[in-house]
Amino acid sequence: MVNFNGTLLPENAFFLNHENRGLRYGDSLFETLRAVDGQILLWEDHYLRLMASMRILRMEIPMEFTMEFLEAEIRKTIHAGPSAKNSRIRFTVFRNDGGLYLPKSNEISYVIERKELAHPFYILEEKSVEVELFKDFYVNTGLLSTLKTSNRLINVTGSIYAQENGYDNCLLLNQNKMVVEALNGNVFLVQGTSIKTPPLSDGCLNGIIRKKLLEIIGNLNGYNLEEASISPFELQKSDELFITNSISGIQPVTKYRKKEYTTQIARDLVGKLNAMVRLGTIG
Repeated sequence: MVNFNGTLLPENAFFLNHENRGLRYGDSLFETLRAVDGQILLWEDHYLRLMASMRILRMEIPMEFTMEFLEAEIRKTIHAGPSAKNSRIRFTVFRNDGGLYLPKSNEISYVIERKELAHPFYILEEKSVEVELFKDFYVNTGLLSTLKTSNRLINVTGSIYAQENGYDNCLLLNQNKMVVEALNGNVFLVQGTSIKTPPLSDGCLNGIIRKKLLEIIGNLNGYNLEEASISPFELQKSDELFITNSISGIQPVTKYRKKEYTTQIARDLVGKLNAMVRLGTIG
C-alpha cells in the first residue's frame, strides 16, 4: 500500500512523473521506520530528524506537518492494506517539480510505503556476516553526509562490489581513510571495555538506533564509550564489530579478513534496546 500526499494507492500505481526531483537530482529525504500493531517505534526521534533535515535542505515544511498529522497518515497507510502486525515503513519527502536544478518553489510532496516484517521487535540474527573495506569511493565529511537523502550511489556500488566478491557487507571510508559506517547502517567497535563509534563530523549517518545505543551505553557501568574516528587498523584488534539501523536493530559482524569477532556485547545490547522501545519510546 502507498500513501501519496494523503491519497491511498495500490503498490503498482504510477503517480510520479519524469520531472520528479528525487529522480532527477536526488532532492529528497527519507525515514525508514518499524511499526508494531500499528504503533510506530521511536516515532518522535524519526520525526525530529526529518524536520531538522528538511530545514537543512531548505525545504518548505507545510503547516500541517505536525507529529500528530504524519503519525496519523502513517497509521492510515498501515491499516489500509492487508492485515500486517509488523510493518516496515518508508516515508519519503521530495521537493516538487522544477527546472534545471532550481525548483519552481520549495513546496514538497510525500510518499509513505508499507511492507510486512516478520518480527515485532529486534532479534540478533545468528548468521555469518563477513565484511571488507570499500575503497572505490569515499564518504565526504560534513553535514550533508549525515542526512538520510536518496543519494545512495556509494551504498549501491558498494553493495554490488560486496556481491561480486562474496562479502555480506562493506565498510565505507571517508576521504581521511577513516571507517565511517557500513553500507546499511552505523558501526560500533568493541575492544575490551571500550565501545567506539565514529563521530558525525566524520560523515556517518545520524542514525536513530545509533543515538539510542549511545544513550543506553552511556548509562551502563563498566564501559568506556567514545565517539571517535576509527582507523581500519583497529578492526583487527577489536573483539566485536556490529552494525545498527532502524529495521535490523543490531547486526553483529562475524569476520573481517582473518579476524573473527564475538557477539557478547551486541547480544546484551539488543535486549536493552528492545526494553527501551517497549518501555515508552513507541509513538
